[in-house]
Amino acid sequence: MTREACSVLCMRARSLRLPNVSRSRTAHDDSLGTGSTHMPLKNAEVVSVLNDLIETSEDGIRGFQTATEAVENPSAKSLFASRLPNIQRGAAELKAEVRRLGGDPEKRGTVAGDFHRAWINLKSAVTGQNEEAIVMECERGEEHAAHVYEEALQKDLPSDTRAIVERQYRGVIENLERVRALSRDAASPTSTSSSTSAPRPPEGETRPSA
Repeated sequence: MTREACSVLCMRARSLRLPNVSRSRTAHDDSLGTGSTHMPLKNAEVVSVLNDLIETSEDGIRGFQTATEAVENPSAKSLFASRLPNIQRGAAELKAEVRRLGGDPEKRGTVAGDFHRAWINLKSAVTGQNEEAIVMECERGEEHAAHVYEEALQKDLPSDTRAIVERQYRGVIENLERVRALSRDAASPTSTSSSTSAPRPPEGETRPSA
């Protein structure tokens, strides 16, 4: 690979907010040598990391499903509906990886996850029928998902598992950036100034009846 190509790849990785994956890989590689204090994770530990990601994905699925049903804005509804299958496939892939490692996927998102994830606030936004708040809570949920994936990538994961997590992390970042763009549009003056009501007639004029 040329120096120019390597520079392009590094710039793209930084633009995705990727963690220092090379450092994590070095730690994992060093653990295979002599004199290193790093030890590869045991299968049970890897399963625990993956179950955290599954929990996060399940939260995302519930959040995007709720948002898709709640919003009226066509752009927002289309975005949430289009990204939902990706999150569902990611969760299924993580569960398959857990089973491959001899574990059982844990369904903890409906209990433990609700207490520390932003998706819990989404219910209040939906109840208040505030579409801008719904989009903002989805953005916070994806920020939390990105954080969980970043923490997972700091672990000494097996190479096959790491490849899955890295690929899904890029998907989370794509979700986050697209929801952020939607949030900016929802908060912009031009989007909030538009009104569904007809313009008022000039002073002194009357509107003709139908």
